[in-house]
Amino acid sequence: MEDPTVFSCSVLPSDPRLLATVTNAYLGTRVYRNILHVNGVYNGAAGDTHRADIPSPVNVRMSVTAGDSLSETFSLDTKTGTYTHTIKSFDYTATHRIYAHHSITHLVAFSITIQRSTLNAQPITVNLQAQFTPESPDLDLHAGPDFQGAHYLYGKTLVPEVEGGPQPTVHMIWTSVPHTVTLSEKEEEKCWDFLTAIAETEEDARRSFLEGMSLIGSGSLYLSHTKAWAALWQGCCVEVDGPLSLRQALYGCLYYLLSAIPPLDAPDVLFSGISPGGLSNGTQDEDYWGHVFWDQDTWMYPNILLFYPEAARAILKYRIKTLEGAVFNAQKGGYKGAKFPWESAATGQEVCPEEVYGAEEIHINGDVMLAFEQYYYITQDLTLFQEEGGLDVVWAIAQYWCSRVEWNSEEQNYHINGVMPPDEYHHAVNNSVYTNVVAQKSLNFASYLASQLHIPIPKEWKEVGEKIKVPYDKNRHYHPEYDGYCPGESVKQADVVLLGFPVMHPMDPEVRRNDLEIYEPVTDPQGPAMTWSMFAVGWLELKETERAQHQLNKCFSNITEPFKIWVENSDGSGAVNFLTGMGGFLQAILFGYTGFRITKRHLYFDPVCPDNMEELKITGVCYLGSKLNFTLTKKMITIKVTKSSSMLEAVLPREGIRCALNEEESVSFPVADGWIQKRTS
Repeated sequence: MEDPTVFSCSVLPSDPRLLATVTNAYLGTRVYRNILHVNGVYNGAAGDTHRADIPSPVNVRMSVTAGDSLSETFSLDTKTGTYTHTIKSFDYTATHRIYAHHSITHLVAFSITIQRSTLNAQPITVNLQAQFTPESPDLDLHAGPDFQGAHYLYGKTLVPEVEGGPQPTVHMIWTSVPHTVTLSEKEEEKCWDFLTAIAETEEDARRSFLEGMSLIGSGSLYLSHTKAWAALWQGCCVEVDGPLSLRQALYGCLYYLLSAIPPLDAPDVLFSGISPGGLSNGTQDEDYWGHVFWDQDTWMYPNILLFYPEAARAILKYRIKTLEGAVFNAQKGGYKGAKFPWESAATGQEVCPEEVYGAEEIHINGDVMLAFEQYYYITQDLTLFQEEGGLDVVWAIAQYWCSRVEWNSEEQNYHINGVMPPDEYHHAVNNSVYTNVVAQKSLNFASYLASQLHIPIPKEWKEVGEKIKVPYDKNRHYHPEYDGYCPGESVKQADVVLLGFPVMHPMDPEVRRNDLEIYEPVTDPQGPAMTWSMFAVGWLELKETERAQHQLNKCFSNITEPFKIWVENSDGSGAVNFLTGMGGFLQAILFGYTGFRITKRHLYFDPVCPDNMEELKITGVCYLGSKLNFTLTKKMITIKVTKSSSMLEAVLPREGIRCALNEEESVSFPVADGWIQKRTS
């Protein structure tokens, strides 16, 4: 069977946006691109802020003098985080590898290997075309003295994000690239390694470069990278016995998403969030300029949390780090607390180029709060809140909602007026149901967390939470998107359907069905890719597997060949390497087919195995510090605890089953709904 983890082709796509990317939490580039990016390094004042373009020493192409029977292969190996270009002839194989080191995140590297395959003793030469110019429109760059035989370049960004704000400095050390490399007639095989170290201080750049050179000397630079990826995949995998296209899509989504998270052995590496296009994109006027949106917290984050809470924690710490900017945003609008920006960069102040979005898409506050809530429920980690600023975020968001609502004496409830819902085809609407519900959920969680910490709960939190308006049509039994919405009006993307998941707003199955049926036909078919995943999750909740599959199949029109790069819209427009769409697709599998729901006291499950899948195996689900594997077939569900940090049990209430989950033991039972919880006896 074809390996679903390796994406290969013999001809590269004509559109360079669709080339493979190699990134880690700190550095990222698209192969054969003349720039790379550093996480958190932006240039330009608010409204013009974008990822700073840094000239890329790894933009190198390999070629050979034309000969007989040459064949070329271009591959992305998702299991090792490596892009490979291979040229084969009768006499030799030349291999060009490019990778962003996954444990030493300040390093990006490539290698050229020539291996003789016959007894022909002629020298073999490979050409290297390097397209490097030490210039950037975003940095004031200067050449420094060579270091350990390598070149050195440094400079700071030209324009700070906010007046008087920081202007990060970038320091880059890299080995020079010759025009050719030659395997002599006496050699059977030889490898040449080329290293680039980038950091915000000269000291860090030097240290990382020396560490990389030491590993090259011991022949283990690439090995240490692949070991880091192996460890990542060992603790996190989604495997299906189903169509190859689905298996490839899953590996592609996981690869690109895992490429963006901090390494497991260094979770505190400098991390400034995840943008819709990842670190490989985000230059000026491109892919949302590298800004961080709700895409991170709502669409990518739940998948990361399910497998690696320590990486999810880093995402939350980015929000904690930018709280001061969010407070500024609220004060600027005349409100209390904090308003997280619709588009965030380094400071947390609003950097959206178009004012209407930044001013009106205030649901971002609820999206951020939901991420904190999910983290607490799946980890029970109070340290983040008590000692590392998480409580400040929760408190400030609750304060904002209380100052943002308006009392309506006629309806005797609180309104939130003048907003843009997730459906961006409408703005300045009153009582967006999604916005109001996430505001209510924010206040409820803030009260719950305060009770857990034995902190007095402000009375207004409960007052507003109980009396905020949640639009509902009692005649048609559905949720209008906002006050005055008329059924049949077109919408841009998933909006009301998010109430069922991930928000988990209580509603009858009839209402859930009505929301899906009313909004599905009026959602723009050219809308962003993540939308169909949420319709799929909704239909899976209702056990309508065929309707769910129909929605999920729409996602495949956003996946491009050969490297499974996602485009935001099916016509190819919008952000490229669209991690948001990938996050939604993964949620349809991880939370749709399994029915996983993260609640205060349980990890709930209610599995559905669709017709095109014989088995679904999810490795490394994390709950209360333990690691679990779930295997789902049409008839059975098997749970195995591979690492136990707390005493857990599985409960199936309809069957009257309660069984202990012990480390390295598997339990199986017929497919049914139930939950995982702390053992009660």
